[in-house]
Amino acid sequence: MPKISSKGAAMPASPIRKLVPYSDNAKKRGVHVFHLNIGQPDIETPEGARKAVQNYNSKVIEYSHSAGMISYRQKLVEYYKSVGIHITTDEIIVTNGGSEAIMFAFNACLDQDDEVIVPEPFYANYNGFATSSGVKIKPIFSTIENGFALPPIEEFEKLITPKTKAIMICNPNNPTGYLYSKEELEQLREIVIKHDLFLFADEVYREFCYDGAKHFSVMELEGLEEHVVLFDSVSKRYSACGVRIGALISRNKELMNTAMKFAQARLSPPTYGQVLGEAACDTPQSYFDMVIDDYVARRNCVVEAINKMPGCFCPNPKGAFYAVARLPIDNADRFCQWLLEEFNYEGKTVMLAPATGFYSVPTKGVDEVRISYCLKVDDLKKAMKCLEEGLKVYPGRK
Repeated sequence: MPKISSKGAAMPASPIRKLVPYSDNAKKRGVHVFHLNIGQPDIETPEGARKAVQNYNSKVIEYSHSAGMISYRQKLVEYYKSVGIHITTDEIIVTNGGSEAIMFAFNACLDQDDEVIVPEPFYANYNGFATSSGVKIKPIFSTIENGFALPPIEEFEKLITPKTKAIMICNPNNPTGYLYSKEELEQLREIVIKHDLFLFADEVYREFCYDGAKHFSVMELEGLEEHVVLFDSVSKRYSACGVRIGALISRNKELMNTAMKFAQARLSPPTYGQVLGEAACDTPQSYFDMVIDDYVARRNCVVEAINKMPGCFCPNPKGAFYAVARLPIDNADRFCQWLLEEFNYEGKTVMLAPATGFYSVPTKGVDEVRISYCLKVDDLKKAMKCLEEGLKVYPGRK
């Protein structure tokens, strides 16, 4: 029997989705599962965006330009200008979700075994993107005690080697919900210039900032025109995860010309997704105002409930729609599986993502879970009650 590749064997399983078979079995037993494991909002995709797809009546669904439809890229230029980012259409490559944008950047900027420093916990799929690109993630630990703030710059300096080619951040952060400040980003700017590195920034949750906090983009940092690479997506902004449209953005012309070769190799991004993305750019501010108010209520529901549970701690996130909570448990993977396999409260249970999958080594995050507060408040209240009751009877409670 032929063997699979070593790269394939090394690909990590998703901590967000690996417990799906257990949730499927729970549902077969008649248990209602509250899905707090995945960032799938239940908020409606903007009506105008949906109608644009319904009304698209081209008689031939053609390839677009490999960089994406020019009309869509022109709309994106207008959108970015509205949030203080000034770019041109040739500084954008439309991608199959933000995931492909990251893959393009890794392959265009990094050689085999080159290193990217990433504050952890980090979005689990960064590990998968790195493995498939032959790149090595070098984690720098942030801690729940200070809400997962940016680690001291001195700690970054300790990790830099001749193989270090980039620093990568997610802002606001998935999985922690932490929002990096302008001052923190300016500290990164200095080390990026000092060591001539790329600065990769995943800003797909830009719109989701709370308590009066404002998002500051790395694209606004002066002197980093050749260094900054921005990853973006319509998935979360417009609650359109299945559309699979993102963007790779940089002012570095050599980088964009190189990334274009990868874009050409996959031919073009999906047509219907671009149609929706272009129309979504006209979404009124009232939509986002409603969404933000909703997410603040959802966040408050989850954070307040967890911090009232004995032995639990959850920092109050300033952005995105995730929170990492520390629970009095022996093993997050075991606990999350137990909730689905052996527990229910009044016929209901909750599905969480073990935080171990968001760290680089299995010894970290063993008593932490990531919670996605993408469900309506009534469902979140019921889910938090399930969690509270589950913690009372979990055999591995500490």
